[in-house]
Amino acid sequence: MTTFDEREQGFEKKFALDQEQEFKAHARRNKALGQWAAGLMGLSNVEEYAKAVVKSDFELPGDEDVLRKVFEDLKGAGVSITEGEVRMKMAELLAQARESVKSGN
Repeated sequence: MTTFDEREQGFEKKFALDQEQEFKAHARRNKALGQWAAGLMGLSNVEEYAKAVVKSDFELPGDEDVLRKVFEDLKGAGVSITEGEVRMKMAELLAQARESVKSGN
């Protein structure tokens, strides 16, 4: 095996690891977002709602499906919040989740 082949395999492994970590970070972010939203709505079964938010991420590529679900649920529950505030919370929680995944927690 040449040095080039070894480098290529190294890059492929790093890419796979990065993708796995990003997937885990999004799942953690979605769970935390669901817990946050459930608290705002006063739901008693927080974990069930958080799981529903995680599942909603598989509907469409990107974050729009998660945003739509949480924002519409919050508005339906009478919570006064803007879409921008939900987006900001998503960004904040994603940064925390990435850090958590990176540190191995």
